[in-house]
Amino acid sequence: MTFTAPIADIAFALRHSAGLPQAIACGVYGDLTEDVVDAVLEEAGRFADNVVAPLNVVGDKHGAVFKDGAVTMPPGWKEAYTAWAEAGWNGLAGPADFGGQGLPHAVNAACIEIWSAASMAFGLGPFLTMGGVEALAAHGSEDLKRIYLPKLISGEWMGTMQLTEPQAGSDVGALRTRAERNADGSYTITGSKIFITFGEHDLTDNIIHFVLARLSDAPPGNRGISLFLVPKMLVNADGTLGARNDARCHSIEHKLGIHASPTCTMVYGDGGGAKGWLIGEENRGLACMFTMMNNARLNVGLQGVAIAERATQGALAYARERKQGRAPGVEGSAPIIAHPDVKRMLITMRALTRAARAICYKTAAAIDATHRAPDEAGRKAASERAALITPIAKAFSTDIGTEVASLGVQVHGGMGFIEETGAAQHYRDARIAQIYEGTNGIQAIDLVTRKLPLGGGAVVRACLDELRETASAVAASNDPAFGHTAARLNDAIESVERATVWLRDALEKNPQGALAGATPYLRLFGTAIGGCALAQEALAAIRIGNGADSSDRTALARFFTENVAVQAQGLERTVTEGGDSVSEVALT
Repeated sequence: MTFTAPIADIAFALRHSAGLPQAIACGVYGDLTEDVVDAVLEEAGRFADNVVAPLNVVGDKHGAVFKDGAVTMPPGWKEAYTAWAEAGWNGLAGPADFGGQGLPHAVNAACIEIWSAASMAFGLGPFLTMGGVEALAAHGSEDLKRIYLPKLISGEWMGTMQLTEPQAGSDVGALRTRAERNADGSYTITGSKIFITFGEHDLTDNIIHFVLARLSDAPPGNRGISLFLVPKMLVNADGTLGARNDARCHSIEHKLGIHASPTCTMVYGDGGGAKGWLIGEENRGLACMFTMMNNARLNVGLQGVAIAERATQGALAYARERKQGRAPGVEGSAPIIAHPDVKRMLITMRALTRAARAICYKTAAAIDATHRAPDEAGRKAASERAALITPIAKAFSTDIGTEVASLGVQVHGGMGFIEETGAAQHYRDARIAQIYEGTNGIQAIDLVTRKLPLGGGAVVRACLDELRETASAVAASNDPAFGHTAARLNDAIESVERATVWLRDALEKNPQGALAGATPYLRLFGTAIGGCALAQEALAAIRIGNGADSSDRTALARFFTENVAVQAQGLERTVTEGGDSVSEVALT
Protein backbone atom coordinates (compact mmCIF):
# COMPACT_ATOMS: atom_id res chain seq x y z
CA MET A 1 0.00 0.00 0.00
CA THR A 2 2.93 2.33 0.65
CA PHE A 3 4.72 4.07 -2.18
CA THR A 4 8.16 5.60 -2.55
CA ALA A 5 8.92 7.59 -5.70
CA PRO A 6 11.77 5.76 -7.52
CA ILE A 7 13.92 8.88 -7.83
CA ALA A 8 17.20 7.07 -8.48
CA ASP A 9 15.73 4.99 -11.32
CA ILE A 10 14.00 8.02 -12.83
CA ALA A 11 17.17 10.12 -12.72
CA PHE A 12 19.17 7.29 -14.25
CA ALA A 13 16.69 6.92 -17.11
CA LEU A 14 16.74 10.68 -17.76
CA ARG A 15 20.51 10.62 -17.98
CA HIS A 16 21.15 7.43 -19.89
CA SER A 17 17.99 6.83 -21.93
CA ALA A 18 16.80 10.39 -22.55
CA GLY A 19 20.35 11.78 -22.92
CA LEU A 20 20.00 14.61 -20.42
CA PRO A 21 23.76 15.30 -20.01
CA GLN A 22 24.32 15.42 -23.78
CA ALA A 23 21.38 17.79 -24.25
CA ILE A 24 22.71 20.06 -21.50
CA ALA A 25 26.21 19.99 -23.03
CA CYS A 26 24.83 20.92 -26.46
CA GLY A 27 22.94 23.88 -25.04
CA VAL A 28 19.50 22.43 -25.77
CA TYR A 29 18.44 23.13 -22.18
CA GLY A 30 20.06 26.53 -21.70
CA ASP A 31 21.64 26.95 -18.28
CA LEU A 32 19.94 23.92 -16.75
CA THR A 33 22.23 21.68 -14.69
CA GLU A 34 21.92 18.09 -13.57
CA ASP A 35 22.00 19.27 -9.95
CA VAL A 36 18.87 21.34 -10.56
CA VAL A 37 17.13 18.34 -12.12
CA ASP A 38 18.10 16.16 -9.15
CA ALA A 39 16.73 18.75 -6.73
CA VAL A 40 13.44 18.97 -8.63
CA LEU A 41 13.02 15.21 -8.65
CA GLU A 42 13.85 14.85 -4.96
CA GLU A 43 11.32 17.52 -3.99
CA ALA A 44 8.67 16.03 -6.27
CA GLY A 45 9.29 12.65 -4.67
CA ARG A 46 8.86 14.05 -1.17
CA PHE A 47 5.59 15.76 -2.07
CA ALA A 48 4.25 12.67 -3.81
CA ASP A 49 5.22 10.29 -1.01
CA ASN A 50 3.96 12.44 1.84
CA VAL A 51 0.97 14.32 0.40
CA VAL A 52 -0.41 12.67 -2.74
CA ALA A 53 0.15 8.94 -2.19
CA PRO A 54 -1.87 8.78 1.06
CA LEU A 55 -4.88 10.10 -0.88
CA ASN A 56 -4.87 7.27 -3.42
CA VAL A 57 -6.97 4.81 -1.42
CA VAL A 58 -9.14 7.61 -0.05
CA GLY A 59 -9.91 8.74 -3.58
CA ASP A 60 -10.68 5.20 -4.73
CA LYS A 61 -13.05 4.42 -1.87
CA HIS A 62 -14.75 7.81 -1.60
CA GLY A 63 -14.74 8.82 -5.25
CA ALA A 64 -15.91 12.09 -6.74
CA VAL A 65 -19.49 12.89 -5.70
CA PHE A 66 -22.01 14.54 -8.05
CA LYS A 67 -25.01 16.42 -6.63
CA ASP A 68 -27.14 19.24 -8.04
CA GLY A 69 -24.77 19.90 -10.91
CA ALA A 70 -21.67 20.16 -8.71
CA VAL A 71 -18.83 17.70 -8.11
CA THR A 72 -17.21 17.40 -4.70
CA MET A 73 -13.77 15.84 -4.60
CA PRO A 74 -12.74 13.28 -1.93
CA PRO A 75 -11.60 14.44 1.52
CA GLY A 76 -8.16 16.04 1.52
CA TRP A 77 -7.93 16.42 -2.26
CA LYS A 78 -8.62 20.13 -2.49
CA GLU A 79 -6.03 20.90 0.19
CA ALA A 80 -3.47 18.68 -1.50
CA TYR A 81 -4.10 20.20 -4.93
CA THR A 82 -3.87 23.74 -3.57
CA ALA A 83 -0.54 22.96 -1.90
CA TRP A 84 0.68 21.25 -5.08
CA ALA A 85 -0.20 24.26 -7.26
CA GLU A 86 1.21 26.77 -4.78
CA ALA A 87 4.50 24.85 -4.83
CA GLY A 88 4.74 25.62 -8.56
CA TRP A 89 4.41 22.09 -9.91
CA ASN A 90 1.73 22.95 -12.46
CA GLY A 91 3.99 25.52 -14.14
CA LEU A 92 7.16 23.45 -14.20
CA ALA A 93 7.36 23.38 -18.02
CA GLY A 94 5.10 26.40 -18.63
CA PRO A 95 6.39 29.39 -20.61
CA ALA A 96 8.33 31.79 -18.39
CA ASP A 97 6.66 34.81 -20.03
CA PHE A 98 3.41 33.88 -18.32
CA GLY A 99 4.74 32.71 -14.96
CA GLY A 100 6.02 29.24 -15.78
CA GLN A 101 9.46 27.90 -14.97
CA GLY A 102 10.32 26.90 -18.53
CA LEU A 103 11.95 23.61 -17.56
CA PRO A 104 12.30 20.85 -20.17
CA HIS A 105 9.39 18.61 -20.97
CA ALA A 106 11.57 15.61 -20.08
CA VAL A 107 11.87 16.84 -16.48
CA ASN A 108 8.14 17.53 -16.30
CA ALA A 109 7.50 14.07 -17.76
CA ALA A 110 9.46 12.54 -14.89
CA CYS A 111 7.33 14.50 -12.44
CA ILE A 112 4.11 13.44 -14.20
CA GLU A 113 5.18 9.83 -13.69
CA ILE A 114 5.74 10.59 -10.01
CA TRP A 115 2.31 12.23 -9.52
CA SER A 116 0.55 9.46 -11.45
CA ALA A 117 2.26 6.71 -9.47
CA ALA A 118 1.29 8.39 -6.21
CA SER A 119 -2.30 8.63 -7.46
CA MET A 120 -3.29 8.25 -11.09
CA ALA A 121 -6.59 10.05 -10.50
CA PHE A 122 -4.80 13.03 -8.93
CA GLY A 123 -2.40 13.41 -11.83
CA LEU A 124 -5.09 13.36 -14.52
CA GLY A 125 -6.46 16.88 -14.09
CA PRO A 126 -3.15 18.70 -13.99
CA PHE A 127 -1.70 17.03 -17.07
CA LEU A 128 -4.76 18.07 -19.09
CA THR A 129 -4.25 21.62 -17.84
CA MET A 130 -0.64 21.44 -19.00
CA GLY A 131 -1.80 20.30 -22.43
CA GLY A 132 -4.21 23.22 -22.57
CA VAL A 133 -1.39 25.59 -21.71
CA GLU A 134 0.65 24.21 -24.60
CA ALA A 135 -2.23 24.54 -27.09
CA LEU A 136 -3.14 28.06 -25.97
CA ALA A 137 0.48 29.23 -25.96
CA ALA A 138 1.01 27.87 -29.48
CA HIS A 139 -2.24 28.96 -31.13
CA GLY A 140 -4.13 31.46 -28.97
CA SER A 141 -4.49 35.18 -29.55
CA GLU A 142 -2.44 37.56 -27.43
CA ASP A 143 -5.58 38.60 -25.53
CA LEU A 144 -6.51 35.02 -24.68
CA LYS A 145 -2.97 34.23 -23.60
CA ARG A 146 -2.83 37.34 -21.42
CA ILE A 147 -6.11 36.56 -19.68
CA TYR A 148 -5.89 32.79 -19.26
CA LEU A 149 -2.30 31.54 -19.40
CA PRO A 150 -1.07 32.96 -16.06
CA LYS A 151 -3.95 31.37 -14.14
CA LEU A 152 -3.66 28.04 -15.98
CA ILE A 153 0.10 27.91 -15.52
CA SER A 154 -0.14 28.70 -11.83
CA GLY A 155 -2.81 26.03 -11.40
CA GLU A 156 -5.31 28.53 -9.99
CA TRP A 157 -7.55 27.42 -12.86
CA MET A 158 -7.65 23.97 -14.43
CA GLY A 159 -8.27 22.98 -18.04
CA THR A 160 -10.13 20.22 -19.87
CA MET A 161 -9.92 18.71 -23.35
CA GLN A 162 -13.33 18.15 -24.96
CA LEU A 163 -13.61 16.11 -28.15
CA THR A 164 -15.81 13.10 -27.54
CA GLU A 165 -19.55 12.93 -28.20
CA PRO A 166 -21.86 9.87 -28.16
CA GLN A 167 -21.63 9.48 -31.94
CA ALA A 168 -18.10 10.88 -32.29
CA GLY A 169 -15.44 9.03 -30.33
CA SER A 170 -12.32 8.33 -32.35
CA ASP A 171 -14.14 9.64 -35.42
CA VAL A 172 -13.82 13.27 -34.35
CA GLY A 173 -15.08 14.48 -37.72
CA ALA A 174 -18.58 13.25 -36.80
CA LEU A 175 -19.01 15.72 -33.92
CA ARG A 176 -22.16 17.86 -33.80
CA THR A 177 -21.43 20.55 -31.20
CA ARG A 178 -22.17 23.87 -32.90
CA ALA A 179 -20.52 27.27 -32.83
CA GLU A 180 -22.12 30.51 -34.07
CA ARG A 181 -20.27 33.80 -34.60
CA ASN A 182 -21.20 36.78 -32.44
CA ALA A 183 -20.80 40.45 -33.34
CA ASP A 184 -18.27 41.02 -30.52
CA GLY A 185 -15.87 38.41 -31.89
CA SER A 186 -16.94 35.67 -29.48
CA TYR A 187 -18.85 32.52 -30.41
CA THR A 188 -21.93 30.81 -28.98
CA ILE A 189 -21.38 27.11 -28.30
CA THR A 190 -24.25 24.60 -28.10
CA GLY A 191 -24.14 20.83 -27.79
CA SER A 192 -22.84 18.15 -25.46
CA LYS A 193 -19.68 16.19 -24.76
CA ILE A 194 -19.08 12.90 -22.94
CA PHE A 195 -16.16 11.35 -21.04
CA ILE A 196 -14.74 14.74 -20.05
CA THR A 197 -12.07 14.29 -17.41
CA PHE A 198 -12.31 16.86 -14.59
CA GLY A 199 -15.11 18.67 -16.48
CA GLU A 200 -16.48 19.75 -13.10
CA HIS A 201 -14.90 19.77 -9.62
CA ASP A 202 -14.27 21.96 -6.61
CA LEU A 203 -10.46 22.10 -6.75
CA THR A 204 -10.39 25.51 -8.50
CA ASP A 205 -12.87 28.36 -8.84
CA ASN A 206 -12.71 28.32 -12.64
CA ILE A 207 -12.34 25.57 -15.23
CA ILE A 208 -11.23 26.39 -18.78
CA HIS A 209 -12.70 24.04 -21.36
CA PHE A 210 -10.97 23.51 -24.71
CA VAL A 211 -13.90 22.49 -26.89
CA LEU A 212 -14.06 21.24 -30.48
CA ALA A 213 -17.14 22.49 -32.35
CA ARG A 214 -18.36 23.05 -35.90
CA LEU A 215 -19.46 26.34 -37.47
CA SER A 216 -22.72 26.24 -39.41
CA ASP A 217 -20.92 27.00 -42.68
CA ALA A 218 -17.97 24.68 -42.03
CA PRO A 219 -16.99 21.98 -44.54
CA PRO A 220 -17.85 18.40 -43.51
CA GLY A 221 -15.57 16.03 -41.65
CA ASN A 222 -12.27 16.85 -40.00
CA ARG A 223 -11.72 19.88 -42.25
CA GLY A 224 -14.62 21.73 -40.63
CA ILE A 225 -13.71 21.59 -36.95
CA SER A 226 -12.68 24.59 -34.86
CA LEU A 227 -11.27 24.84 -31.33
CA PHE A 228 -12.78 27.16 -28.74
CA LEU A 229 -11.85 28.28 -25.25
CA VAL A 230 -14.97 28.12 -23.07
CA PRO A 231 -14.58 29.13 -19.40
CA LYS A 232 -16.88 27.81 -16.69
CA MET A 233 -16.91 31.32 -15.24
CA LEU A 234 -16.69 34.32 -17.53
CA VAL A 235 -13.78 36.65 -16.82
CA ASN A 236 -14.22 40.41 -16.37
CA ALA A 237 -11.97 42.97 -18.02
CA ASP A 238 -10.03 43.40 -14.74
CA GLY A 239 -9.37 39.67 -14.50
CA THR A 240 -11.94 38.95 -11.79
CA LEU A 241 -14.55 36.25 -12.23
CA GLY A 242 -17.93 37.27 -13.58
CA ALA A 243 -21.13 35.37 -14.33
CA ARG A 244 -21.44 31.62 -14.72
CA ASN A 245 -21.16 30.58 -18.37
CA ASP A 246 -23.82 28.36 -19.95
CA ALA A 247 -21.72 25.23 -19.53
CA ARG A 248 -22.68 22.61 -16.97
CA CYS A 249 -21.99 19.06 -15.90
CA HIS A 250 -25.06 16.88 -16.44
CA SER A 251 -23.68 13.76 -14.70
CA ILE A 252 -20.51 11.82 -13.94
CA GLU A 253 -19.72 8.23 -14.88
CA HIS A 254 -19.48 5.28 -12.48
CA LYS A 255 -16.23 3.69 -13.62
CA LEU A 256 -14.10 0.59 -13.23
CA GLY A 257 -11.25 2.64 -11.76
CA ILE A 258 -9.83 6.16 -11.23
CA HIS A 259 -12.87 6.84 -9.04
CA ALA A 260 -11.55 10.17 -7.78
CA SER A 261 -11.28 11.55 -11.31
CA PRO A 262 -14.70 12.94 -12.30
CA THR A 263 -15.60 11.82 -15.82
CA CYS A 264 -18.34 14.21 -16.88
CA THR A 265 -21.09 14.58 -19.43
CA MET A 266 -21.02 18.28 -20.32
CA VAL A 267 -23.94 20.29 -21.73
CA TYR A 268 -23.65 23.63 -23.51
CA GLY A 269 -26.76 25.63 -24.28
CA ASP A 270 -29.41 25.21 -21.57
CA GLY A 271 -29.60 29.00 -21.39
CA GLY A 272 -29.06 29.77 -25.05
CA GLY A 273 -25.45 28.75 -25.45
CA ALA A 274 -22.07 29.10 -23.80
CA LYS A 275 -19.75 31.93 -24.72
CA GLY A 276 -16.44 30.88 -26.22
CA TRP A 277 -13.44 32.29 -28.07
CA LEU A 278 -11.70 30.86 -31.09
CA ILE A 279 -8.22 29.38 -30.69
CA GLY A 280 -6.25 29.51 -33.93
CA GLU A 281 -8.18 29.71 -37.20
CA GLU A 282 -11.70 28.69 -38.06
CA ASN A 283 -11.90 25.12 -39.39
CA ARG A 284 -8.33 24.43 -38.25
CA GLY A 285 -9.19 23.21 -34.77
CA LEU A 286 -7.77 19.72 -35.08
CA ALA A 287 -4.30 21.07 -35.74
CA CYS A 288 -4.60 23.13 -32.54
CA MET A 289 -6.08 20.29 -30.53
CA PHE A 290 -3.38 17.86 -31.64
CA THR A 291 -0.84 20.12 -29.94
CA MET A 292 -2.72 19.27 -26.77
CA MET A 293 -3.37 15.63 -27.66
CA ASN A 294 0.24 14.74 -28.48
CA ASN A 295 1.21 16.10 -25.07
CA ALA A 296 -1.59 14.03 -23.54
CA ARG A 297 -0.61 10.83 -25.37
CA LEU A 298 2.87 10.85 -23.90
CA ASN A 299 1.45 11.68 -20.48
CA VAL A 300 -0.93 8.74 -20.72
CA GLY A 301 2.05 6.53 -21.55
CA LEU A 302 3.68 7.85 -18.39
CA GLN A 303 0.56 6.82 -16.48
CA GLY A 304 1.17 3.28 -17.71
CA VAL A 305 4.74 3.46 -16.40
CA ALA A 306 3.50 4.94 -13.13
CA ILE A 307 0.93 2.25 -12.42
CA ALA A 308 3.45 -0.43 -13.39
CA GLU A 309 5.97 1.05 -10.95
CA ARG A 310 3.45 1.21 -8.13
CA ALA A 311 2.22 -2.33 -8.79
CA THR A 312 5.80 -3.61 -8.87
CA GLN A 313 6.65 -1.96 -5.56
CA GLY A 314 3.57 -3.46 -3.93
CA ALA A 315 4.19 -6.94 -5.31
CA LEU A 316 7.85 -6.94 -4.25
CA ALA A 317 6.97 -5.87 -0.71
CA TYR A 318 4.31 -8.55 -0.44
CA ALA A 319 6.51 -11.29 -1.90
CA ARG A 320 9.25 -10.56 0.61
CA GLU A 321 6.85 -10.88 3.56
CA ARG A 322 4.44 -13.60 2.48
CA LYS A 323 5.69 -17.07 3.47
CA GLN A 324 4.44 -20.21 1.82
CA GLY A 325 5.96 -23.50 0.73
CA ARG A 326 9.53 -24.73 0.82
CA ALA A 327 12.53 -23.40 -1.10
CA PRO A 328 16.15 -24.64 -1.31
CA GLY A 329 18.37 -23.06 1.32
CA VAL A 330 15.49 -21.70 3.38
CA GLU A 331 14.53 -23.25 6.69
CA GLY A 332 10.83 -23.62 7.30
CA SER A 333 8.26 -21.76 5.26
CA ALA A 334 9.93 -19.62 2.59
CA PRO A 335 9.00 -16.12 1.45
CA ILE A 336 7.33 -16.51 -1.93
CA ILE A 337 9.99 -14.34 -3.58
CA ALA A 338 12.26 -17.40 -3.24
CA HIS A 339 10.08 -19.43 -5.63
CA PRO A 340 11.31 -19.25 -9.26
CA ASP A 341 7.87 -18.64 -10.78
CA VAL A 342 7.13 -15.73 -8.44
CA LYS A 343 10.62 -14.34 -9.00
CA ARG A 344 10.08 -14.59 -12.76
CA MET A 345 6.89 -12.55 -12.46
CA LEU A 346 8.57 -9.91 -10.32
CA ILE A 347 11.54 -9.56 -12.67
CA THR A 348 9.17 -9.33 -15.63
CA MET A 349 7.32 -6.52 -13.86
CA ARG A 350 10.52 -4.59 -13.20
CA ALA A 351 11.96 -5.14 -16.68
CA LEU A 352 8.77 -4.09 -18.49
CA THR A 353 8.36 -1.03 -16.27
CA ARG A 354 11.89 0.22 -16.84
CA ALA A 355 11.70 -0.45 -20.58
CA ALA A 356 8.46 1.56 -20.85
CA ARG A 357 9.93 4.36 -18.75
CA ALA A 358 12.93 4.63 -21.04
CA ILE A 359 10.73 4.80 -24.15
CA CYS A 360 8.61 7.59 -22.63
CA TYR A 361 11.63 9.62 -21.56
CA LYS A 362 13.21 9.23 -24.98
CA THR A 363 9.98 10.59 -26.44
CA ALA A 364 9.94 13.54 -24.05
CA ALA A 365 13.54 14.37 -24.94
CA ALA A 366 12.68 14.28 -28.65
CA ILE A 367 9.75 16.64 -28.04
CA ASP A 368 12.10 19.01 -26.20
CA ALA A 369 14.59 18.96 -29.08
CA THR A 370 11.77 19.68 -31.52
CA HIS A 371 11.45 23.12 -29.92
CA ARG A 372 14.89 23.68 -28.39
CA ALA A 373 17.50 22.24 -30.76
CA PRO A 374 19.87 25.02 -31.91
CA ASP A 375 19.44 24.47 -35.66
CA GLU A 376 16.58 23.75 -38.04
CA ALA A 377 17.98 20.40 -39.12
CA GLY A 378 18.15 19.24 -35.51
CA ARG A 379 14.61 20.42 -34.81
CA LYS A 380 13.29 18.66 -37.91
CA ALA A 381 15.02 15.39 -37.08
CA ALA A 382 13.74 15.56 -33.51
CA SER A 383 10.21 16.31 -34.68
CA GLU A 384 10.24 13.25 -36.92
CA ARG A 385 11.66 11.06 -34.16
CA ALA A 386 9.01 12.30 -31.72
CA ALA A 387 6.29 11.64 -34.29
CA LEU A 388 7.57 8.08 -34.81
CA ILE A 389 7.84 7.02 -31.19
CA THR A 390 4.94 8.91 -29.55
CA PRO A 391 2.37 6.23 -30.52
CA ILE A 392 4.79 3.57 -29.24
CA ALA A 393 5.25 5.44 -25.96
CA LYS A 394 1.50 5.72 -25.48
CA ALA A 395 0.42 2.23 -26.52
CA PHE A 396 3.36 0.08 -25.43
CA SER A 397 3.57 1.74 -22.02
CA THR A 398 -0.15 1.53 -21.26
CA ASP A 399 -0.26 -2.10 -22.37
CA ILE A 400 2.62 -2.67 -19.97
CA GLY A 401 0.78 -0.84 -17.19
CA THR A 402 -2.14 -3.25 -17.36
CA GLU A 403 0.03 -6.34 -17.81
CA VAL A 404 2.26 -5.47 -14.88
CA ALA A 405 -0.71 -4.59 -12.67
CA SER A 406 -2.25 -7.97 -13.58
CA LEU A 407 0.98 -9.73 -12.62
CA GLY A 408 0.87 -7.78 -9.38
CA VAL A 409 -2.51 -9.31 -8.59
CA GLN A 410 -1.11 -12.75 -9.41
CA VAL A 411 1.89 -12.30 -7.11
CA HIS A 412 -0.50 -11.43 -4.28
CA GLY A 413 -2.49 -14.57 -5.00
CA GLY A 414 -5.96 -14.57 -3.47
CA MET A 415 -5.11 -11.44 -1.53
CA GLY A 416 -4.59 -9.64 -4.81
CA PHE A 417 -8.27 -10.10 -5.62
CA ILE A 418 -9.20 -8.41 -2.36
CA GLU A 419 -9.33 -4.63 -2.33
CA GLU A 420 -7.47 -4.09 0.94
CA THR A 421 -4.05 -4.99 -0.52
CA GLY A 422 -4.28 -2.26 -3.18
CA ALA A 423 -3.25 -4.59 -6.03
CA ALA A 424 -6.77 -4.63 -7.43
CA GLN A 425 -6.97 -0.84 -7.55
CA HIS A 426 -3.82 -0.64 -9.66
CA TYR A 427 -5.32 -3.13 -12.12
CA ARG A 428 -8.63 -1.23 -12.25
CA ASP A 429 -6.98 2.17 -12.59
CA ALA A 430 -4.54 1.05 -15.28
CA ARG A 431 -7.14 -0.30 -17.69
CA ILE A 432 -8.49 3.02 -18.96
CA ALA A 433 -5.10 4.24 -20.18
CA GLN A 434 -5.17 1.78 -23.10
CA ILE A 435 -8.45 3.35 -24.22
CA TYR A 436 -8.29 7.10 -23.90
CA GLU A 437 -6.36 9.72 -25.90
CA GLY A 438 -6.69 7.42 -28.91
CA THR A 439 -7.08 3.70 -28.26
CA ASN A 440 -3.94 1.64 -28.59
CA GLY A 441 -5.23 0.16 -31.83
CA ILE A 442 -5.51 3.68 -33.25
CA GLN A 443 -1.96 4.41 -32.08
CA ALA A 444 -0.79 1.33 -33.96
CA ILE A 445 -2.65 2.35 -37.12
CA ASP A 446 -1.14 5.83 -36.85
CA LEU A 447 2.33 4.30 -36.52
CA VAL A 448 1.90 2.08 -39.58
CA THR A 449 0.00 4.39 -41.93
CA ARG A 450 1.45 7.81 -41.06
CA LYS A 451 4.76 7.35 -39.29
CA LEU A 452 6.47 4.56 -41.23
CA PRO A 453 6.37 6.61 -44.48
CA LEU A 454 8.03 9.66 -42.84
CA GLY A 455 10.99 10.79 -44.92
CA GLY A 456 10.41 7.96 -47.36
CA GLY A 457 11.19 5.49 -44.57
CA ALA A 458 14.39 7.27 -43.53
CA VAL A 459 13.08 8.06 -40.02
CA VAL A 460 12.47 4.38 -39.22
CA ARG A 461 15.81 3.38 -40.74
CA ALA A 462 17.64 5.95 -38.61
CA CYS A 463 15.92 4.62 -35.50
CA LEU A 464 16.86 1.03 -36.35
CA ASP A 465 20.45 2.06 -37.02
CA GLU A 466 20.65 3.53 -33.52
CA LEU A 467 19.26 0.33 -32.04
CA ARG A 468 21.90 -1.65 -33.93
CA GLU A 469 24.61 0.55 -32.44
CA THR A 470 23.44 -0.44 -28.97
CA ALA A 471 23.42 -4.14 -29.86
CA SER A 472 26.93 -3.78 -31.31
CA ALA A 473 28.12 -2.03 -28.14
CA VAL A 474 26.82 -4.90 -26.03
CA ALA A 475 28.64 -7.40 -28.25
CA ALA A 476 31.83 -5.34 -28.15
CA SER A 477 31.78 -5.26 -24.34
CA ASN A 478 32.58 -9.02 -24.30
CA ASP A 479 30.91 -9.15 -20.90
CA PRO A 480 29.69 -12.71 -20.25
CA ALA A 481 27.08 -11.34 -17.83
CA PHE A 482 25.10 -10.12 -20.84
CA GLY A 483 24.58 -13.70 -22.01
CA HIS A 484 22.72 -13.73 -25.34
CA THR A 485 21.65 -10.08 -25.06
CA ALA A 486 23.42 -8.82 -28.19
CA ALA A 487 22.16 -11.67 -30.35
CA ARG A 488 18.58 -11.41 -29.11
CA LEU A 489 18.59 -7.64 -29.65
CA ASN A 490 19.82 -8.10 -33.20
CA ASP A 491 17.12 -10.71 -33.79
CA ALA A 492 14.44 -8.28 -32.60
CA ILE A 493 15.81 -5.41 -34.69
CA GLU A 494 15.90 -7.57 -37.81
CA SER A 495 12.33 -8.65 -37.14
CA VAL A 496 11.27 -4.99 -36.95
CA GLU A 497 13.06 -4.25 -40.22
CA ARG A 498 11.50 -7.17 -42.07
CA ALA A 499 8.05 -6.37 -40.71
CA THR A 500 8.50 -2.71 -41.70
CA VAL A 501 9.38 -3.62 -45.28
CA TRP A 502 6.40 -5.97 -45.46
CA LEU A 503 4.00 -3.34 -44.07
CA ARG A 504 5.12 -0.62 -46.44
CA ASP A 505 4.46 -2.92 -49.37
CA ALA A 506 1.18 -4.17 -47.91
CA LEU A 507 -0.12 -0.62 -47.42
CA GLU A 508 -0.27 -0.39 -51.22
CA LYS A 509 -1.25 -3.94 -52.13
CA ASN A 510 -3.10 -5.28 -49.10
CA PRO A 511 -4.14 -2.39 -46.83
CA GLN A 512 -6.50 -4.53 -44.72
CA GLY A 513 -3.68 -6.95 -44.04
CA ALA A 514 -1.42 -4.07 -43.02
CA LEU A 515 -4.03 -2.72 -40.63
CA ALA A 516 -4.55 -6.18 -39.15
CA GLY A 517 -0.83 -6.33 -38.35
CA ALA A 518 -0.54 -2.85 -36.88
CA THR A 519 -0.94 -3.74 -33.20
CA PRO A 520 1.56 -6.62 -33.12
CA TYR A 521 3.94 -4.42 -35.11
CA LEU A 522 3.78 -1.68 -32.48
CA ARG A 523 4.44 -4.24 -29.76
CA LEU A 524 7.37 -5.59 -31.77
CA PHE A 525 8.86 -2.14 -32.26
CA GLY A 526 8.36 -1.22 -28.61
CA THR A 527 10.01 -4.45 -27.52
CA ALA A 528 13.09 -3.72 -29.63
CA ILE A 529 13.39 -0.13 -28.40
CA GLY A 530 12.77 -1.15 -24.79
CA GLY A 531 15.33 -3.95 -24.89
CA CYS A 532 17.98 -1.68 -26.37
CA ALA A 533 17.19 0.99 -23.79
CA LEU A 534 17.76 -1.43 -20.93
CA ALA A 535 21.03 -2.52 -22.53
CA GLN A 536 22.02 1.14 -22.94
CA GLU A 537 21.41 1.72 -19.25
CA ALA A 538 23.40 -1.37 -18.31
CA LEU A 539 26.35 -0.23 -20.42
CA ALA A 540 26.16 3.21 -18.79
CA ALA A 541 26.19 1.66 -15.31
CA ILE A 542 29.27 -0.37 -16.26
CA ARG A 543 31.04 2.79 -17.50
CA ILE A 544 30.20 4.59 -14.27
CA GLY A 545 31.69 1.70 -12.32
CA ASN A 546 28.91 1.15 -9.80
CA GLY A 547 29.41 -2.55 -9.24
CA ALA A 548 26.09 -3.60 -7.69
CA ASP A 549 24.00 -1.34 -9.88
CA SER A 550 25.79 -2.35 -13.07
CA SER A 551 25.38 -6.04 -12.21
CA ASP A 552 21.66 -5.56 -11.53
CA ARG A 553 21.08 -3.57 -14.72
CA THR A 554 23.06 -6.02 -16.84
CA ALA A 555 21.07 -8.93 -15.42
CA LEU A 556 17.80 -7.10 -16.05
CA ALA A 557 18.75 -6.29 -19.66
CA ARG A 558 19.69 -9.93 -20.19
CA PHE A 559 16.40 -11.09 -18.67
CA PHE A 560 14.41 -8.79 -20.95
CA THR A 561 16.15 -9.92 -24.11
CA GLU A 562 16.13 -13.62 -23.26
CA ASN A 563 12.57 -13.73 -21.90
CA VAL A 564 10.68 -10.89 -23.61
CA ALA A 565 12.54 -9.86 -26.77
CA VAL A 566 12.62 -13.49 -27.92
CA GLN A 567 8.94 -13.03 -28.76
CA ALA A 568 9.96 -10.72 -31.62
CA GLN A 569 9.99 -13.35 -34.35
CA GLY A 570 6.54 -14.53 -33.35
CA LEU A 571 5.25 -10.96 -33.48
CA GLU A 572 6.90 -10.53 -36.89
CA ARG A 573 5.08 -13.59 -38.20
CA THR A 574 1.81 -12.30 -36.80
CA VAL A 575 2.36 -9.08 -38.75
CA THR A 576 3.39 -10.69 -42.02
CA GLU A 577 1.35 -13.91 -41.99
CA GLY A 578 -1.61 -13.33 -39.68
CA GLY A 579 -3.59 -10.69 -41.54
CA ASP A 580 -5.40 -13.02 -43.93
CA SER A 581 -6.82 -15.08 -41.08
CA VAL A 582 -8.32 -11.91 -39.58
CA SER A 583 -10.24 -11.23 -42.78
CA GLU A 584 -11.27 -14.85 -43.33
CA VAL A 585 -12.90 -15.53 -39.97
CA ALA A 586 -16.62 -14.72 -40.07
CA LEU A 587 -18.05 -13.34 -36.84
CA THR A 588 -21.71 -14.32 -36.70
